Amino acid sequence: MRTTRPSPLRPHQIKLAVLLLCALATGDVLAQAAPAGAPAAAKPAAAKPAAKPGTGFLPPASSNAHVIDSVYVIVNDEVITRREVDQRMAEITQRLKAQGAQMPAEEDLRRQVVEAMITERAQLQLAKEMGVRVDDTTLDRAIGRIAENQKMTVQDMRNAMEKDGLTFSQFREQIRNEIMMQRLIEHEVDSKIQVTDAEIDTYMAAEKAAAADRVEMDIAQILVRIPENASPEQIAARKARADEVERQLRTGADFAKMAATYSDSPDALKGGSVGWRDPDRLPPIFASELHKLKPGQVTPVIRTNVGFHVLKLAGVRKLADAQKPDQAVVQQTHARHILLKITPTQTEEEARKKLLEIKQKIDSKQATFEDMARQYSNDGSASKGGDLGWLYPGDALPEFENPMNALKPGQVSDVIKTPFGLHLIEVVERKTQDVSKEKERSAARQVLTDRKRQEALEDWSRQVRDRAYVEFREDK
Repeated sequence: MRTTRPSPLRPHQIKLAVLLLCALATGDVLAQAAPAGAPAAAKPAAAKPAAKPGTGFLPPASSNAHVIDSVYVIVNDEVITRREVDQRMAEITQRLKAQGAQMPAEEDLRRQVVEAMITERAQLQLAKEMGVRVDDTTLDRAIGRIAENQKMTVQDMRNAMEKDGLTFSQFREQIRNEIMMQRLIEHEVDSKIQVTDAEIDTYMAAEKAAAADRVEMDIAQILVRIPENASPEQIAARKARADEVERQLRTGADFAKMAATYSDSPDALKGGSVGWRDPDRLPPIFASELHKLKPGQVTPVIRTNVGFHVLKLAGVRKLADAQKPDQAVVQQTHARHILLKITPTQTEEEARKKLLEIKQKIDSKQATFEDMARQYSNDGSASKGGDLGWLYPGDALPEFENPMNALKPGQVSDVIKTPFGLHLIEVVERKTQDVSKEKERSAARQVLTDRKRQEALEDWSRQVRDRAYVEFREDK
């Protein structure tokens, strides 16, 4: 009676999927066709892998040919073109600027980008070698979910992408490659991660000890937002406004009143109150400044990509004092059932009539529920007298669980119908259980799994990269 619902493929935002995967799709090469009778292209040196047709590299066919792309690096028997590198560079640069991050030197950024592309290409090649495939049906479903998540049809999404210069066929292959990579990592990394009970015990003990010294901060904020695409003059004006707010606060102005007057944050009308927060979960620049304060003090003006912030430390408390026992008490039901399936040789009417006869025998004490289950039930639990063990809420279908929950211990239900057939249910006993400890251990297991996965993924990626044949061909 336990039901398992399949987990849907996690939806991806279109822009994010395209941004992460664009380098996996090799760009088309535009070249002027060689005139008839032009000499054949020279073959590459034998010691170097030949570029595959359609990989984005076209060697010169004649002195008259005009090639507008070139090989940047060879990875095993495939190439990454200069145009692909330039495209990825432009995307990363745009993302960093949008985040307000400090830009590294172009040479350093290019080196990082190329290394990431080499690793991606080597991993995708490994996936293909291992026979990882994504059929069109799976791909269509994934793309359908992407469109649904964007609240548009697949055709609308296709039109929008082609308007931005990305062909739908390219997009399909990018999503196919991403799913292939996910499956490869699940097989090569995730399936090999194990977390023992001893590791969970050690982690939970360390967390409990650390919690005694951890604090929460009661925070309020005033935000002077920077408009999108703001000019230098607008940014300077906003900064001056934030400086004036800070000056007034330091001379005794009421923070709540200033927040309601000047703040662009949604919490402005609540006096800027953000509430109690773990400093470890705050942006590092906020936590760093707040740790310098005593309750009642305010920070200097802090600049982020959103705007200018002034924070107030309203209070501090130990995290252990703030936490209350997080009990999660659930009711469990120990139940039995007798199932008669509806088949070509047993109609629903016949099954219902038989179960009513069985129920009459049980109610009159002519037979026990267990004996009737062993004799008549069509379920695998028949050999155990119909015993289903202890059921948690949600373990059974609603058509079964709701009538079961209405029974008292020792009571037998009327005939009920589910997709499996017709049933009689008996509740043996009930109990409540605090599952907070189970939840705590489950959370600890997930943290440790995530840690191990990150380490294992980095190590595996390095190994795949180290095993790959890589030859740089960029112009010196």
